[in-house]
Amino acid sequence: MPTKKTQRRTSKDHRPALRIGYGFDSHEFRLGIPLKIGGITLTHDRGLGGHSDGDVLLHAITDALLGAIAAPDIGTLFPPSDPKWKGADSAIFVHEALARVQDAGYRVSNIDASLILAAPKIGPHAAAIRTHVAELLGLPSDCIGLKAKTPEGLNLENAAIAHVAALLEKIPQKARPKKKASPKKKVRRTM
Repeated sequence: MPTKKTQRRTSKDHRPALRIGYGFDSHEFRLGIPLKIGGITLTHDRGLGGHSDGDVLLHAITDALLGAIAAPDIGTLFPPSDPKWKGADSAIFVHEALARVQDAGYRVSNIDASLILAAPKIGPHAAAIRTHVAELLGLPSDCIGLKAKTPEGLNLENAAIAHVAALLEKIPQKARPKKKASPKKKVRRTM
């Protein structure tokens, strides 16, 4: 729980100590393409359609990070109309979002994600996904929450959905050495 001290803003730095971002993404399953979730290729008869590699989890993480610093969203930075991003590895998007987070003076504290899909089961792959996402973000694995749910009764069997919350913390500014006052010149008085 943040204390008053950690939430206090200094007169020089008006940025909040903590920022929260939320990301959402969804893609439809399609035949003939690999399924990537969290940067891990999973064995499945269909993959997620998208202009890039369709990695629903990395897309939602990217938007959560960008949203936390009030930056443009993934679609603005990497428009699907740009052929440059066709089939692109979604890790590129996460790296760009991380660079923007750091430029804004923050670092990722933790990520919490929920995947909603009928198949494949995420449980057998959860540890590998958490580990890979942690590596991408430069965090320990225990800072990545990952849950998977089935879309019971929602008629979403042909889609995968990701919801992500990201917590950022302000990077402490390094203490700057105080400038030494220049020595005063001694003036000789003559009388």
